[in-house]
Amino acid sequence: MKKKLIAGNWKMNGGLAANEALAKALLGGLSVPACNVAVCAPAPYLAQLQVLLANSAIALGAQDVSAHESGAYTGEVSVAMLKEFGVRYAIVGHSERRQYHGETDAAVAAKAQRALAAGITPIVCVGETLAEREAGKTEEVVKRQLAAVIHANGHCISEIVVAYEPVWAIGTGKTASPEQAQQVHAVLRAQLRAASDHADRIAILYGGSMNAANAAQLLAQPDIDGGLIGGASLKAPDFLTIIAAAG
Repeated sequence: MKKKLIAGNWKMNGGLAANEALAKALLGGLSVPACNVAVCAPAPYLAQLQVLLANSAIALGAQDVSAHESGAYTGEVSVAMLKEFGVRYAIVGHSERRQYHGETDAAVAAKAQRALAAGITPIVCVGETLAEREAGKTEEVVKRQLAAVIHANGHCISEIVVAYEPVWAIGTGKTASPEQAQQVHAVLRAQLRAASDHADRIAILYGGSMNAANAAQLLAQPDIDGGLIGGASLKAPDFLTIIAAAG
C-alpha cells in the first residue's frame, strides 16, 4: 500500500528567522512519520531549507520550475538549479500560476515533463473555478487539465503526483466536502488508470483548504492520498496534526 503524502505549500511567505523557527518546530515534533512529508518553499529559501532539513524525514520541494533547460529566461529557475539544492518535488500548474501568470495546460505539461526528466517529482495541480463548478463543468475541466500532462508524459505518468485543488476552496476557508472531493478524485483515478497500468501508485492529493480540523475526514476517503497544504503548513502544530492524520 502506498504511503500518503502531505506537502506544505508556503506560497509567498517566509523569512530567514521564521523559516528556521518553523523547520525546527516541525522536526522537533516529528518522530518517524507514517506518511511522506515535504515542504515547498519560495526559491530564495531553498538553500536555507536544504541545510535545515538535511537527513530528516521532510523532503524539500519547489513551488514552480521552468519548462526551459537554461538560457535567456530572466527570473526563471531550471530543474538543474533545483537539483543542486536537493529538491525532490516541484509544484506545477498551481491555480495561482494559471490565474495570475496565464499558464496554459500545455505549459504545465511541459514543466511536468522537464521535472520528470531530471528526477524531480512534479505535483501537478488541477481544479475548477466556482463558475465552472456551478456550470457543471468540474469533471470536464479537471480531465482536460490532466489529459495535457498525460499526453506529454506518456509512460512516465506513473511518476507524477496529482493535486486536486478546487479554486473556489483555496485560501477562502471553504472546503469541498469529503464526498465532493472523493467524487473528483475518483474521476482523476479512473483517467489515470486508463493511461497507465501503474496508476494506483500515483498519489492524488487534496489541495483546497485542508486543515487540522478537517484533515482526518478528507484523508479517510478511498481516493484521497494526502494533501497539498497552504496556510496550515505555516503553523507547526497544525501541519503536524495533518501529518498525524495521514498516518
